[in-house]
Amino acid sequence: MKINRKIIAIFILTFFALGNSATFAETTEQKVAQLKEQIEQLQKQQEEYRNTIAQTEEQARTLKSQIKNIQTQISSLQNQIQLTGKQIDKTALEIGQTQENITETQTKIDYQKSTVGELLLYLSKRDNESLVGVLMKNANLSDYFNNAQYALTVNSKLLDLIGTLKEEEEQLNDHKGDLESKKNELQTLKASQSAQKSALGGVQSEKNNLLVATKGQEAQYQKLLAQAEQQEAAFFSQLQELEDKVIKGGLYIVHITATTPLPKKGTKLFQLPETGARTTQGYGCTSYARCGSKKGAYHGSPHNGIDFASGIGTPIHAIGDGEIIANGVNNPGWGNWVAVRHPNQNNLVSIYAHMSSLAFLQVGTQIKVGEILGFEGKTGKATGPHLHLSLYKDFFTYTDSKGVLYFNYFEGSINPSDYL
Repeated sequence: MKINRKIIAIFILTFFALGNSATFAETTEQKVAQLKEQIEQLQKQQEEYRNTIAQTEEQARTLKSQIKNIQTQISSLQNQIQLTGKQIDKTALEIGQTQENITETQTKIDYQKSTVGELLLYLSKRDNESLVGVLMKNANLSDYFNNAQYALTVNSKLLDLIGTLKEEEEQLNDHKGDLESKKNELQTLKASQSAQKSALGGVQSEKNNLLVATKGQEAQYQKLLAQAEQQEAAFFSQLQELEDKVIKGGLYIVHITATTPLPKKGTKLFQLPETGARTTQGYGCTSYARCGSKKGAYHGSPHNGIDFASGIGTPIHAIGDGEIIANGVNNPGWGNWVAVRHPNQNNLVSIYAHMSSLAFLQVGTQIKVGEILGFEGKTGKATGPHLHLSLYKDFFTYTDSKGVLYFNYFEGSINPSDYL
């Protein structure tokens, strides 16, 4: 009867462990559910901030509107930081829960395997006993066969249990990929939060500097706006002259041409680069660009991409699979920017500019659609925080006399909205 008592103890311990696991899982699930609810509330607030920022950017031609817009950006960033913190907590809980489940299941399997091994050894010894030995240990042969049948029955049930636990282990092992994804997501969230905190400091400084520069006077603000537009036009004028010399001399560093014919306009080749973004300026001859003799912000040239605004510090995602072929930091015109070649989309090249910070992916890095390239900002020649997205069928890079890396402005570009 020794083996019977051992088996009963095994099942008691097993069910006790399952009870503890269920209690742990219930507690964790409650915490995750609470965080989900808090995240949803913060996301709703963030959507309201996005709408407000998009509206005020169009109207930010007065000092009062600009200050209000900056204050909204500050509130939005504070909300984003809180939201990201909740997402970090939720992901960390999910990681802990999954790891706990994997460890617990493996422990159960190892324990049951050990028990079955002991049972098999017990049965093997019985099978090898001589008839004399059997008769000496048992009052009669029927007792022996009854005990043997009991052991076989229990052994069969334990083997079934091991089969069930193995299936559970396989499922959990399948989730290891999800676990790694969650760990990557956690790292991304932490990077996002760091970028958001940095952006918050920058926006707060911008507000203070603006108030100092204008002394709260509307006339001074309008003077600053006019100067900024003149400087931007002069910059693009010089850039165009430099680009013409590069083209004539063939002084390219990187030169990529798309395969033709291009897909029909309206074909969805790419996904949007930001979540919940608003378009603040389109492609071509916009009211801000003022093409031709009017010579607007780009010295008479059309706008070479689309501007999106989702809130400073918002993650910027690759619009398609590809390879990073060029990037720049603190460029006078484009700020922090990165270029991605898309071999599966006719070798088109996408540009992401004015980012507050980059993900610091090296040139040559292979990336997947949706991968974070950086965070929305207003570096370079930018009147407000936004992402500038360009798409090129003929793309090249070159440097100026100071060694600063640029890419061709309008010639060779196409309208990104044709393929988003």
